[in-house]
Amino acid sequence: MKPCPPIEPRTQRRIFAAGIVSLLAWVMLQALSPRASIAWSEEMREAALRMERAVDAVARYTEDAGITVDESLDPNRTGLIGPEYTPLFTTLGQLEAKRTTTNPDMAGLLVYLLRKAGVTAGDTIALGCSASFPALMIATLTAAEAMGVYPVTILSLGASAYGATRPELNLLDLHSLLISERILSTAPAAISLGGEGDVGAEFDPAVRESLLRQIQMSGVPLLVEPDLRDNVAQRMAIYGRPAAFVNIGGSDANLGSSPAVLKVRPGLNTEVALPPPAQRGVLFEMAARGVPVIHLLHVRGLALRHGLPWDPMPLPEPGTTVLHDDAGERGVRFWLITVAYFTALVLLAVSGRGRPG
Repeated sequence: MKPCPPIEPRTQRRIFAAGIVSLLAWVMLQALSPRASIAWSEEMREAALRMERAVDAVARYTEDAGITVDESLDPNRTGLIGPEYTPLFTTLGQLEAKRTTTNPDMAGLLVYLLRKAGVTAGDTIALGCSASFPALMIATLTAAEAMGVYPVTILSLGASAYGATRPELNLLDLHSLLISERILSTAPAAISLGGEGDVGAEFDPAVRESLLRQIQMSGVPLLVEPDLRDNVAQRMAIYGRPAAFVNIGGSDANLGSSPAVLKVRPGLNTEVALPPPAQRGVLFEMAARGVPVIHLLHVRGLALRHGLPWDPMPLPEPGTTVLHDDAGERGVRFWLITVAYFTALVLLAVSGRGRPG
């Protein structure tokens, strides 16, 4: 095998110059073309404060009820981070993502996203809430309370790792607790077991029966429909004509069976590429009817898009996070710097051609 020839001094100089140009371009973008910051409105602050009260209420309840909180998993002791594997476990989940969602400023961001979707006081919004992200359910519902918006909520009790995985403090329990604490005011419209087929097919029979008894005692209507299209049709009938749809987590009924869901951006989507009708979950059916969709599943992408701190310890004071607008919305200076950067790289690449090193 022949050794690689040494890099010519002229090429070395161009590589070094390209590195300097790249560094300068990055510094200029940070200084001259930052993403637009989101101004905190009173509604956003109110939502963040409500969520803080909700998190405190859950933390107090877990302590009073003697529910063990593993501080290695939940160092902020929110009570919203469950064990990894329990009888309600359905899929794997990322611990840091779950902790990131417990930030009370998540509720402030939800107010902003709902406003950007066109939602105003008196409107109805639809929520599909998997138990994988109980804090996102709280963030969305406290945002709705702060805005004077009516939420039509369908809960799903199956949870990915570190979500509302405790059978003794499942998603219905959490929602009921916050109703009793007068932090939330609207009962769920319906509930499903979640998991395989949205009917908890993989749950232990004893656990499944216990959940069914709990749901019956709650008086919340139960959805039991393993067929995707019929399940989605039932949910759409419950939701009616909302001003926006918020998907929380990865419930099959909400996402459907198409890989097209992987292309749905975290946060607000006003246009979504639609799969065939047989593969559509509620998210795609809402998009097909022109309803704005707020997709809350890929938490790291949501954090990067809007400036949320990743896995904060301790949790920030409500209303202190410097939130950003959509990363895709760039001003003139961004594009001028970008064009100048690539022009400089092209000039460096062609400079010196034909001249001796």
